[in-house]
Amino acid sequence: MKQNIKFTKMHGAGNDYIYVNTLIYNIPDPAKASVEWSKYHFGVGSDGLILIGKATGSDADFSMRIFNNDGSEAMMCGNGTRCVAKYLHDKGLTDKNPIRLQTLSGIKVLKLHLDAEGMVETVTVDMGEPQLRQPAQFGVHGGRAVNYELTVLGKMFRGTFVSMGNPHFVIFIDEDVEKFDVERYGSVLERHSIFPQRCNIEFAQVLPDGTIRMRVWERGSGITLACGTGACATAVAAMLTERAGSRSEIRMDGGMLSIEWDRKTGHVMMTGPAAISFEGEIALPD
Repeated sequence: MKQNIKFTKMHGAGNDYIYVNTLIYNIPDPAKASVEWSKYHFGVGSDGLILIGKATGSDADFSMRIFNNDGSEAMMCGNGTRCVAKYLHDKGLTDKNPIRLQTLSGIKVLKLHLDAEGMVETVTVDMGEPQLRQPAQFGVHGGRAVNYELTVLGKMFRGTFVSMGNPHFVIFIDEDVEKFDVERYGSVLERHSIFPQRCNIEFAQVLPDGTIRMRVWERGSGITLACGTGACATAVAAMLTERAGSRSEIRMDGGMLSIEWDRKTGHVMMTGPAAISFEGEIALPD
């Protein structure tokens, strides 16, 4: 007899995942579960699966593992961390504020902002310092890959490589990003030989009001409505290429995130919403 698992579907600016509390439920094959449950029409439908669990050390309060909808495990998800914070607080699993969350890319500190009813409305995440010294395959001898040229499908792009615990290649384009073929070029750039572990690809445009419109092709998930680490990487790349100052408003398909790169501490702070879509039960896959 199949075991039913209770889940919560949540999203941060449209970046939607299935959340399961592994303090209660054991998911023996999370990669397989992510693939099966993330299917639209046949499953819950999502960008992937996030497991909330016990931290392995005393430095963190809880842990998070994230699996993309292709079954690959990701290092981090900025939108996901905010939703985990809302889950933990609103379901009464902790009254701590901030919450220290263990991820594969280190411990993230989550500061909760509550509404009038005491529920989490937005969360500020200390995303840590961006990694700007590039891998050897870029051929820049340990320096920064800023406005680095790559040509795919006959089109040349200039992008900036930023790691926020996971790799991002941020490309500012002069054409209308709303009409840009993200799938065509993003799918090829993700698997370019210069990215041996594949890469998240952001296409961005600075708008007349100073906000940055960004669309993303996520490694392992394809086009998603939002990407928190991608928004952080885009803000960092905008500052490195002198397109913006230390603060940026990043508008994605699913909503807006506020990003600040504090040059005194070197840390990137991300603030944005977290919301519950619905809850239900689903069977573990065979």
